[in-house]
Amino acid sequence: MTGAARPGRRPVARRLAGLLRQPSARRFGLLLLLLAGFGVTLLLVPRPDPADLPRLADSLGGYGPPVAVVGGALLLVALVPRTFVTLAAGALFGPVQGAAYALGAALLAAAIGFTVGRMLGRDFVAERVRGRLARLDGWFARQSVFGVITVRLLPIAGFGLVSYGYGTTAARVVPFLAGSVIASAPTAVGYAAIGAAVTAPGSINWYAAAPASLGLIASALLIHRWWRAERRRRAP
Repeated sequence: MTGAARPGRRPVARRLAGLLRQPSARRFGLLLLLLAGFGVTLLLVPRPDPADLPRLADSLGGYGPPVAVVGGALLLVALVPRTFVTLAAGALFGPVQGAAYALGAALLAAAIGFTVGRMLGRDFVAERVRGRLARLDGWFARQSVFGVITVRLLPIAGFGLVSYGYGTTAARVVPFLAGSVIASAPTAVGYAAIGAAVTAPGSINWYAAAPASLGLIASALLIHRWWRAERRRRAP
């Protein structure tokens, strides 16, 4: 039985070895390892107490804004949830500046994640998409800013993971970046206000958190529009 089983396993082993010799497969494997490493790190590293963040902002002095944007972007690239990054920005800099820096971090993180996904995963995906996957890849290539906003508002994956995923598709970078920022704006304002309330509850106008609800409303409208478009496309 053992001798009979070996020939059946050899073609699989050869195909796997041949796949690993392909540069695109190696790059794609590196992308998967990178994401897995970020996921494990996210589980193991404790998160700071938001109440301690204002002291960090004071210690940064004039370097606070660029550190907030770059540091927030790196956290998003490392798959830290955008909710936490935006709450921290609000706790550090207040609702208005915190929202602005959180949006800057989102834009930079979207660009980095898209670029890494494009460099490490696009060739591997493009060489293997067939049938429905090819049509899906073409859909990403035709996406406008509105389409990116639709995907961003759907609760399918975290901000960083969506950025990497878009890079592996045929999507265009400018609509992707514009849609990412627009989709992030409502919750950036709302969560920054909530983060600021953690450290200075008396100084926050809670109406500033109202834009966060726009994300839910926009999601419902976008899903409805997409559903109607799909029905029209499939109608004979």
